[in-house]
Amino acid sequence: MHVLILGGTTEARRLAETLHTRVRVTSSLAGRVAAPRLPPGEVRIGGFGGAEGMADWIRAQAVDALIDATHPFAETISFNAARAAATAHVPLLALRRPGWVAGEGDDWREVGSLEGAADALRGRRRVFLTTGRMGLAAFAHVGDAFFLVRSVDAPEPPLPPHTEVLLDRGPFTLEGEREIIARHRIDVLVTKDSGGAATAPKLTAAREAGIPVVVVRRPPVPEGVAVAADVAQAADWVQRVAGVSG
Repeated sequence: MHVLILGGTTEARRLAETLHTRVRVTSSLAGRVAAPRLPPGEVRIGGFGGAEGMADWIRAQAVDALIDATHPFAETISFNAARAAATAHVPLLALRRPGWVAGEGDDWREVGSLEGAADALRGRRRVFLTTGRMGLAAFAHVGDAFFLVRSVDAPEPPLPPHTEVLLDRGPFTLEGEREIIARHRIDVLVTKDSGGAATAPKLTAAREAGIPVVVVRRPPVPEGVAVAADVAQAADWVQRVAGVSG
């Protein structure tokens, strides 16, 4: 039995750890992070060349089940996975951690895109931007604000004119997020609705500081694709759909 897992997320790694002693597991990483945390089992790095290339690889490697455990905002690879699975006639599951939910005292402004997030920053002076290093061109025209940009690897231009880059990788602590907001006098936080606990402390810190959070809504999973909310559900799906015994 051969299972292909797409993505370098925490959930993707944990699923590979769960399955690799029972089945052949290949984890496919996009290669956008310079020093990724490698999961157990076989690993391939780089793109497939679109949906057709992925379907060809699935057939050539005799993949029996495909799991899309990419970042919730990796929209292109998710739709390529859906098309490839249909073409290669293999079952597909999307592993998606649940999104965040605003609580009492939160001041969230939801938007549909990074461009929408940039538009929501009018009047703000000190921005904590935690949307990753991709797509920062959407904020390049916001020239009168300071941006603290946090990402795993250094972002490439174009960037906002007044930018400080903080290279760091989660999980993050509440104490650390409080310190960043206070030290940089942040008056707005911008984030994607990535979900999960590793980067959630910034939301609590923003609520405590009384600052708004601009939240970019995640794109939908391709129509008709089954969804698991956690690793246990995904492992159960492999056992049920791909015929792996416990």
